[in-house]
Amino acid sequence: MTTIAQRIEVLRNERGLSRPALSAALGLSKGAVEKFETGRQTPTKEQQEKIAGYFGVSLFYLRGESSDRTRQEDWMNTSYPEEKETPIPNPVPNAKRAHEDSSDASGAMWNALLNNKQVQTALREVVLETLKSPEGQALIAKAVRRVSSEQH
Repeated sequence: MTTIAQRIEVLRNERGLSRPALSAALGLSKGAVEKFETGRQTPTKEQQEKIAGYFGVSLFYLRGESSDRTRQEDWMNTSYPEEKETPIPNPVPNAKRAHEDSSDASGAMWNALLNNKQVQTALREVVLETLKSPEGQALIAKAVRRVSSEQH
């Protein structure tokens, strides 16, 4: 597992910055980045947010919890070309129908997977944990603000 110390060092090196230069760019003491990179000190939550923001990566990536650098607010704000909405197919009610309708084999596969109680439980747990995180809470607040501003 990658540590926050390793991630800070890699991100700093990718930008070609010295430790003192990064400390200055972040408004931290001269030795702060050295302490973070050597593991002698862990950045506070606020410092982690500042570092992640500076490098444009998610807190999960910075902490070594994910290999995806994308910040949630970046993908939420991404605009996509207008697409014609396609209706979502109705779930296949039973396995016999799925077998008969071979033209939609991938849909049947997804329906079978999503109808599995263990998969439903696992998905529910992942979604709830994500929504409980600080980034998830910020995402919910932003979505609520957006919806309420569109309604007024």
